[in-house]
Parts: sequence; structure tokens; C-alpha cells
Amino acid sequence: MSKADFATILEEVRGLVARFSKTQVEVTEETELISELGLDSLLVMEIVQEVEDIFDISFPLNNLAETRTVGDFVRQVQQEIGD
Repeated sequence: MSKADFATILEEVRGLVARFSKTQVEVTEETELISELGLDSLLVMEIVQEVEDIFDISFPLNNLAETRTVGDFVRQVQQEIGD
């Protein structure tokens, strides 16, 4: 996939995250993946795998340590697409 803009990636990730979420929280750029959405490490890994497939990227797992919010995750994905 060619370089995607932030909004496009955000919409895709929001849909995925909402599908995996254990809560009814509205997913925004500021939504925290773990504390607000009730995601555990297995669900986060499933989301990462789906994002890798959708955007044809390899997401470095060490980047997850820096990823707190949906926006953080989207920026990481955008960076991988651009690399």
C-alpha cells in the first residue's frame, strides 16, 4: 500500500479496535488501548496482525511499549507504511 494519510489509517484502526474492544467506549484518537478498551495482550496482538495484513506492513513489536493510545498506534502504522 502506498503512503496512507492519518485519517484513513485511523478509520481502519478504529473499526478494528471497536470490534475487539470489551467495552462500549467510543474509539477516538485519544482512547487508551488497555485501560479504556479492556484489551489484553492477546487481543492487541490480534489487532496488530490484522493491521499488518490490511496495510501490508510488519509492525515492530518493540514499538508496542510506546503505544498507549489509538493515535499512538496509528502514528506507528503510518510510520511503517512510509518506511
